[in-house]
Amino acid sequence: MRSSYRPGRRAFNSAILAALASPLAARAQRAAAAADSPHRAVYMYQGADRDAKLLAEAKKQGQVTMYTSLNLKDSVPITEAFEKKTGIKVELWRASSEKVLQRAVTEARAGRFACDIIETNGPEMEACYREKLLDEFYSPHFRDLPAAAFPKHRHWIADRFNFFTIGYNTNLVKPEEVPAKYEDLVHPRWAGRVGIEGSDVDWFGAMVKSMGEEKGLAFFRKLAASKPEIRTGHTLMAELVASGEIPLAATIYNHNIERLIVKGAPVKWKAIAPTFGRPNAIGVARQAPRPHGALVFADFMLSKEGQTLLKERNRVPASLAVDTHLNKFPFQMIDPVITLDEDAKWEKIWSDIFLKGKKVQKESE
Repeated sequence: MRSSYRPGRRAFNSAILAALASPLAARAQRAAAAADSPHRAVYMYQGADRDAKLLAEAKKQGQVTMYTSLNLKDSVPITEAFEKKTGIKVELWRASSEKVLQRAVTEARAGRFACDIIETNGPEMEACYREKLLDEFYSPHFRDLPAAAFPKHRHWIADRFNFFTIGYNTNLVKPEEVPAKYEDLVHPRWAGRVGIEGSDVDWFGAMVKSMGEEKGLAFFRKLAASKPEIRTGHTLMAELVASGEIPLAATIYNHNIERLIVKGAPVKWKAIAPTFGRPNAIGVARQAPRPHGALVFADFMLSKEGQTLLKERNRVPASLAVDTHLNKFPFQMIDPVITLDEDAKWEKIWSDIFLKGKKVQKESE
């Protein structure tokens, strides 16, 4: 779904953060945080009767409302499975990640609290945290999650990952030609044959920081000089690789390639160090009208059952209790600071290097 909201995610996030930037505002936010947590006792309860108690209260509440950017073909089967298991109805509102953030913030600032759960991209979840829309919670399924799933504040938890890998057409790329490191992409054989997703500014910032700014920028300028194919949309990029229009993509979600593999497409993916991931996360609303239902649903999403449903949708589940080769490699998460606080810097450099100064076109979600 292409978002019609303007000025867009990054500008909206920036406006939110500007309002929180002053020391006075920061102190006020911190002071209000503990007092303004009406459901803390529910969210952090760890008694032996936790599960039964939560479910009983959630059934009294009858339904739960979730704002998510997970597409309907994936989110609907998950919510239907939850409804069948618990008898609790899920009211699902799906939009782009920026619209999820916009709606949650706008409603909260107007004193209207309609959603119980927010599930969307990591940067938007971090913005929700900074706006004090989320609350810390406990789930027994945390034990199955890797450290990368938890931000320090623990007000949102990754339930799925998008990993940036390379993807290539096996009919056009010989096994011995497959890059072993990113620097291999500037070999003369790849001139004009590499695809790059045109909005991956956060990956770019993470890569440059990892390489060291001077070395990293030199690499990307050399890559740009080899005239890569720039396209917007990770799903589109995977399809172009499968069709042979682009032999190799440098920034592709491995689950998008996996979906094509199971359909018989001549494609493979490979994780190259450093492999960065963008978390997608779930959080319970601080002012949720149905807190017990919110926590029961969060438990379900993070449980082996919920995570298996994500795997069956060819998503990358966060849980280590679910066996999948889509996360069996060293990885690290992109710091949301790159998107929320440093985006203007990285977007300008990215645009200058790859887009000839043109505005970055955001991917449809």
